[in-house]
Amino acid sequence: MGRRSRQRASAPSRERTSSGTRTSASVRERTEPAPPPRPQAPPTTAAARRTRRESAPQPPWGSFPLVELCALAAIVLGVWGILRGGRGGAVLLTAAMLLGSVAGLEVAIREHLGGYRSHTLVLSGVVAIAAVAIAFFADAPRTTLLVVAAAALLVAIPGFRALFKRRSGGVGMRVR
Repeated sequence: MGRRSRQRASAPSRERTSSGTRTSASVRERTEPAPPPRPQAPPTTAAARRTRRESAPQPPWGSFPLVELCALAAIVLGVWGILRGGRGGAVLLTAAMLLGSVAGLEVAIREHLGGYRSHTLVLSGVVAIAAVAIAFFADAPRTTLLVVAAAALLVAIPGFRALFKRRSGGVGMRVR
């Protein structure tokens, strides 16, 4: 293609430069750098948000808000434990933390196995905590607990990463 095919269809306007010579607008446009492309804003319409959320894996129990109810129960137990205080309050706070953790863990497992989002570190951390708990209750020396946690992480991270790559079609990480 020649240069004329890239010029504007209308006749370029001529202007005087500081040296007194006339230049056309098309020559000036070729010498000036083009502005950088503007980044695309995330979709703001309700339909765009809905389609992104609809692509998330659905829970096996359907549209019943089980995870949301577990999180609400964890919040209620946590507030009740703070207000009660003492040994009973500590038990309620522990129950609130466990219930909230289970609710979040269920979402992480579902999204990771569905290839929707990578939760490799969260799931590997759960494996490490389980390994440390087993070693602790098996009366292992306390100095070995850190070694057990590190070994569990080193084994679990590549495994969960490979699992996500298989489920997502080869994508290593998907954040949004």
